[in-house]
Amino acid sequence: MPVQSTTLVRQAGVIALRNGQVCLVTSRSGKRWVVPKGCMEPGKTTSEIALEEAWEEAGLVGILGPEPIGSYVYEKDGATCHVIVFLLDVTDAVESYPESSFRQRIWVSIPQSLSRIDDAGLRELLRSVSISRAG
Repeated sequence: MPVQSTTLVRQAGVIALRNGQVCLVTSRSGKRWVVPKGCMEPGKTTSEIALEEAWEEAGLVGILGPEPIGSYVYEKDGATCHVIVFLLDVTDAVESYPESSFRQRIWVSIPQSLSRIDDAGLRELLRSVSISRAG
């Protein structure tokens, strides 16, 4: 049997926290709530991409955790996307940012975020953050 070739897209993103709340942004289509994330670029680390995406997609600046807290996989346009996720402790959030014209940004509690996010893998990461922060 032929093996189906699937494109693997490597991405990095953040779970951005401020005052016990998590930042969600709308997807490019505006149909789903997601965390800021984007594709890896040659010559850049996962940390650099995670920080860039937090700025471009949500206008966030902060302190990135030194190590990823985990990863999740989702399907998009026939490709499999593997997202390495960092925690970002937000120190500043600006109103006008590169993608503010077509993305909404909201701050919600982690339990509220779970009901808005479709992706099971991302929900699991948010749950683990909630547990680690509660302890």
